[in-house]
Amino acid sequence: MSLQDIKFGVSTWLWTSPFSTDTVSLFPKIKEMGYEVVEIPVEDPALLDVEKVKHALAENGLQPVICGAFGPSRDLTHEDPAYHQTSFDYIEACMDICVALGAGFFAGPMYSAVGKARLVSPEQKKAEWERAVTNLRKVCDMAEERGLKIALEPLNRFESDLVNTAEDVMRLVRDIDHPAANVLLDGFHMNIEEPDIERAIRLAGDKLIHLQVSENYRGTPGTGQTRWDAYRRGLEAINYKGAVSIESFTPEVKELAGAVCIWRPLVPSQDGFAREGLQFLRQWAEGTETAGREAREKATAETK
Repeated sequence: MSLQDIKFGVSTWLWTSPFSTDTVSLFPKIKEMGYEVVEIPVEDPALLDVEKVKHALAENGLQPVICGAFGPSRDLTHEDPAYHQTSFDYIEACMDICVALGAGFFAGPMYSAVGKARLVSPEQKKAEWERAVTNLRKVCDMAEERGLKIALEPLNRFESDLVNTAEDVMRLVRDIDHPAANVLLDGFHMNIEEPDIERAIRLAGDKLIHLQVSENYRGTPGTGQTRWDAYRRGLEAINYKGAVSIESFTPEVKELAGAVCIWRPLVPSQDGFAREGLQFLRQWAEGTETAGREAREKATAETK
């Protein structure tokens, strides 16, 4: 079995934030690079003219993946129910965008606010977990009414104290006990939290409907310490049919860069990041990335 039929995507966060109607100006470039999928992070639903975004997707032959952004006010584990309603309203707006644009699921770490990482008592942890389960079951009902799924994303320990690993997210999915509850795995977080990438992917199994990748330092795929062989074995084992999408961030948007702790440029060019990352991923899907890396290292050595 190979991964040659997988579609590759890229997040617009690689270039800009927040996504607005004007961001569709990136779509022709993304398509020209060879991507088939574009990740649209919806920070503020009001910034999107959905019909114009839909037209731009169709014009460029791109499939959308809609991801959410969960700041402090969007917290389904908060003790104040007002935060839950704020979250529900935002999630509902994002789901309506999914339906309008033809995306089959809504993705992100929607169980809690990103950056909520504290040492709490077992009692508080249990209470917050139960709030997440209860509220996400409601979110799943909202998704099911629209013919959608949700994809829950574990975050590393510095960004969440609730769901860090594939084991955590699968326990959450089991506790929610709803067919709409599924999983997104992000390679950056996995490289921090998972002792065994292949095992984590196998654990997610057929609940895994989206995969985000970058290098261990959030850089271009193929330039770091990531065990791409483990990714391939895991995805082949579960017969993965979703997209593999590059997610990283530009240091030029200071608010976003500060939120993800990118204090320096990771690459000379964000366009180069996208082009070279896709080239590597195609080699990886074909099983030839080792040869490609060796060729690049040889060329680099010869120029020194």
